[in-house]
Order: sequence, then structure tokens, then C-alpha cells
Amino acid sequence: MLKLPKASFQITQKIWMNGKLVDWNKAAIHVLAHGLHYGSAVFEGIRFYDTGKSPAIFQLAAHTKRLFYSAKAIGMKIPFSEAEVNAAILQVVKVNKVKSGYIRPLAFYDYGKMGLNPVGAPVSLAIACWPWGSYLGGKPISVKTSRFIRIHPKSLVADAKVAGHYVNSILASLDIQKSKADEALFLDYKGNLAEGPGENLFFMKKGILHTPKLGSILAGITRNSVMQIARDLKIPVKEGSYKLRDLATADEAFFSGTAAEIQPIGILDGKKIHDGKTGKVTAQILEIYMDAVAGKVPRYQKWLTKVN
Repeated sequence: MLKLPKASFQITQKIWMNGKLVDWNKAAIHVLAHGLHYGSAVFEGIRFYDTGKSPAIFQLAAHTKRLFYSAKAIGMKIPFSEAEVNAAILQVVKVNKVKSGYIRPLAFYDYGKMGLNPVGAPVSLAIACWPWGSYLGGKPISVKTSRFIRIHPKSLVADAKVAGHYVNSILASLDIQKSKADEALFLDYKGNLAEGPGENLFFMKKGILHTPKLGSILAGITRNSVMQIARDLKIPVKEGSYKLRDLATADEAFFSGTAAEIQPIGILDGKKIHDGKTGKVTAQILEIYMDAVAGKVPRYQKWLTKVN
């Protein structure tokens, strides 16, 4: 059994690996696994919430579908069906007896071949879950424009969650440690607004909810849910190309993402966005979103998969 240092998060008991539940401290791979060396892995971040009766996984099918899309982007064939992966995720949450938290499915090219071409390397799948609270804290945060740009869509498959892509986000996150900002903001290769290191971006201006269009950003599942909530509130939603000045002069702004949920943005590059407080629409969408994931909104029950 591995002797692991203390984690910064609460560990659980079991991790699902290639069809079997193993002890947390026994969930190991070989040091020469292809994915460890070249970033040839794909993953998802999924939240599950306490509904009062049983835990419920948010947008399970959509997350699993995107996992398979990401795998296809790097020529990976996951040795399980989407239905089997969904069942395994439910099993992991149930066996660990966690009421709310975070799920991490990870598919990777495993030990057996070295060199950049992964063809011939076996593919492994692991699924873990653990309790995890608010990622950025909930109060309006300060955002700083990164000196790094979001990955170029003709260099990589920008809307796939490939592990190697996240070096881009790591660099941006490390860079802002030198400032007083809470989170970074990427521009794309054209100088347009893109997203955060792990979040999609929204801003309100003159009664319209704006978000950067697909192309250089991740097609966020929480992003899609936010747009649906806004439309149900009769708030116009526009996907487009925007500059920093559009965000700087917005009425309000927020990030969205599985980990971040709905995170208000108060400051951009040292200056307040409007009054620097959580905006009215942001607060409304946040309230509905948190009620939805807790199973309190009938029209959004379809987003939840209960763990029985």
C-alpha cells in the first residue's frame, strides 16, 4: 500500500479502476504510463449534490458523452461503454457514502509503450470521488488578464478535456500568484475574450447575457445549463466575439463551471466591473442553479441522476 502525504482535500475509501473497486491508497499506475509522460489522458469534473433524500449527480450523461468525445479527439478507445461508465460513476458515489462532492473520471494511455504515438498502448479508466466545497469562495472575485493566451484551436482540439491541454491553465494560474487576483482570464489568439483556466465567462450588458462563442473555449456543460436558465428567465443570450473593453464596461459578470459553479466577478485588472458587487442577474441565476442541483426545481430534474 502506498504511503501518501496528507492531501489538501478529504480522501474517500474506494476508487474504481478498470472495472474493480480498489482501496484509495492502492490506486496506482506504473511510472512509465504513457499518459503520465505525454498528457495523453482525458478527464471530466462532475459534481454531485445532497438533495435531502439521496445524492444526485449533475448532468451525468452529458459529462460522460464529453469524456468519450475527448477520447476520440486523441484516438483513444475507452474499453467501456458510456452506459458502463455511468454505472461505475454511480457505484463510486454510492460505495463511498458521500452526500455531496466531486467526481473525477480519468481515461489514459497506460503502461506498455513509449514514444509520442500512443497507438498500441493499453487504455485504462479510473473514477474517484471526494467531498469538495466551494472552489473560488462564492463572493465576487478579482480577475487578471493572463499574459498567456488560450490554446489555439488549430494547435489542439480546444473543446476537448485533454489532460495535456491544462498546462496552459497551470501556467496562467501560477502567473497570477504574483498578483492580488483570485483567478486568471484568457484571451484567445485573436485578442478576444475566451475563458478562465477552468471556467467559462458570462457578462451582462444592456439586458443581454453575453458569452464567448465556441471555437477557442471548452463547450462547458454548466455553461449550457446557465444559458438554459437565462432563456427560461426570458433573458436574451448572445454568443459572440468580445474584447476586454466589453467586459470592463459590463453591468455584471461571472464565471461558470463544474468546480466554480456560478462565481461572480467583481474586479478586472484592478478595476471594478460596475460597482464590484454580485449583479442582480448573476444572483438570480446562481440561486436557481443551486436550487436546481439540489433537486428543488421540477423543470430541471432532468439534469439530475439520483444515487440510489
